[in-house]
Amino acid sequence: MSTETHTQTRLQTNTVEGVGFLSPPAYNFESKYEEREYLKGRLAAAFRIFARFNLNEGAAGHITVRDPVESDTFWVNPFGVDFHLITKSSLLRVSHQGEILDHGTVGFLNKPAFIIHGAIHAARPDVICAAHTHSVYGRAICALGKPLDMLTLEACMFYKVGVVLEGDEDAEIAKSLGDKKAAILKNHGLLTTGATIEETVHWFYTLEKVCQVQLLTDAAARGKGVESSIITDKEAEQSKQLVGTPKSGWFSGRMLFDLIDKETNKDYLV
Repeated sequence: MSTETHTQTRLQTNTVEGVGFLSPPAYNFESKYEEREYLKGRLAAAFRIFARFNLNEGAAGHITVRDPVESDTFWVNPFGVDFHLITKSSLLRVSHQGEILDHGTVGFLNKPAFIIHGAIHAARPDVICAAHTHSVYGRAICALGKPLDMLTLEACMFYKVGVVLEGDEDAEIAKSLGDKKAAILKNHGLLTTGATIEETVHWFYTLEKVCQVQLLTDAAARGKGVESSIITDKEAEQSKQLVGTPKSGWFSGRMLFDLIDKETNKDYLV
């Protein structure tokens, strides 16, 4: 059976205050190895999405997905390959200790990829995917060294979630992340996690946009000599429960994958 044509056995709708989000489908994989191939394809697509929306610069970024066959290992992009060019066959499988188990077509590993992601995957069994890059607006917010203000509905997805760290050692990042889905790494970059690749990609895409809005709002408020309007804690929590759930993250992320599939004709699957 093709890993791209699975039988979907469940597709439910959860309606919260009039907004319906579909649940991730339950795929009928014939084996964990078939699931592995499917996830590798989705991971390759994730890199194309990051490239499409300029969510990375240089060789520093990485996205990882936990391997369903050997769950103490994960798949990651090769070092030195632009996100526009990532394919399924170029991905590497790495242990939490940094040993390359599957070299892919390139074989070069970015050391921070296993230092940061290895610690997160080891500490958080619930995390299937993690993303960290040096995006432009994310880096600007990280340089300010303060949490995000709750300015918009999208910002509320990260209510009491963003974390500001003083350092960037692997154990410290994993500890500070805790059970949250995102972290603001001081003077470094953004980090998001999720139970699905789609969810993780959506959190990162949206968090970068939230950072951009924060910077624009701060600049406008200073220029006009006014204070920004901040959403109350109660309203922020309610909004988070509406649009900040794993289900809503997957649903919104799926739209980005549909777009990249259309634009690339899935050429990342080679």
